[in-house]
Amino acid sequence: MGDTITRGTTDQLEEHRGELTGYCYRMLGSYTEAEDAVQETMVRAWRNVERFEGRSSLRSWIYRIATNACLDALAAGKRRALPMDLAEPSPGAVAPEAPEDAAVWIGPCPGEDPEATVAAGESVRLAFVAALQHLPPKQRATLLLRDVLAFSAREVADLHGTTVASVNSALQRARATLASHRGPVDAPDPRPSDAVRRVLAERYASAFSRYDMEELTMLLHVDATLCLPPYAKWMRGVSDIQAWLTGPAVGCRGSRLIPTIANGTLAFGQYRPGSDGVGYTPWALQVVEFSGDRIAGITAFRDTDHLFPLFGLPAHVGPA
Repeated sequence: MGDTITRGTTDQLEEHRGELTGYCYRMLGSYTEAEDAVQETMVRAWRNVERFEGRSSLRSWIYRIATNACLDALAAGKRRALPMDLAEPSPGAVAPEAPEDAAVWIGPCPGEDPEATVAAGESVRLAFVAALQHLPPKQRATLLLRDVLAFSAREVADLHGTTVASVNSALQRARATLASHRGPVDAPDPRPSDAVRRVLAERYASAFSRYDMEELTMLLHVDATLCLPPYAKWMRGVSDIQAWLTGPAVGCRGSRLIPTIANGTLAFGQYRPGSDGVGYTPWALQVVEFSGDRIAGITAFRDTDHLFPLFGLPAHVGPA
């Protein structure tokens, strides 16, 4: 009987893996580190599954373990960020300085259907995950558990080993800090419909491949942003984005964009024309943010060796 209960509980633990990965990603700002934290969570849970006495729900128990795994990971690392968290916007015509270490940056996460993300409050969006990094780790966990995962204050108090009053106070402070780090362009409202997003994405991919600056200008929000991790460089506004594309980034002319999904929004694997003139080589993962009927932000991640396999994007694209 004991073996049956243990096997059954282990199966239930595995059912939480996907949700746990999303939670750990929001906590840590790195999908790879989130997967490591979830694996550590599972190992700790499997080792202690026979001690689970059912005084709390299995979900609360496994999230307590996951939270501690994330707190351990955060104790050894620095806060991750997006370029706009570290520097002021710079002119588009100016080339970036040397890249920063990859551990500085928030990374994208694969998957999450855009419609489902809207229903969940878009809590996996890059801007939201970046804002979370400004919170002390325990406040970050409290806000995610209460506002994203809908744990009760009592459940979070038990998870942290504290009081309901302490949880409510931490949540209030976390909400205030989070609000102060989310600018007007970062706000997801007004939210375009799935159909509008897809049309905008298709028009953007076509215009970018043709390097049609007039069409891109029509698609971009007047205060749209473009940031370029692992470089600290980012820019705001259509004119600077155009100056970047027609200046330092002019080699992107003729690129092909292959659609994917990242952080609950439409994204593209960008492939630049190969130096041999045959086919296209990986260049960046572009994560596109929408506001109303315009594109509000583009984050172009250059770590293609790691990201393209993670997102199921090919290592090379042949001639069109």
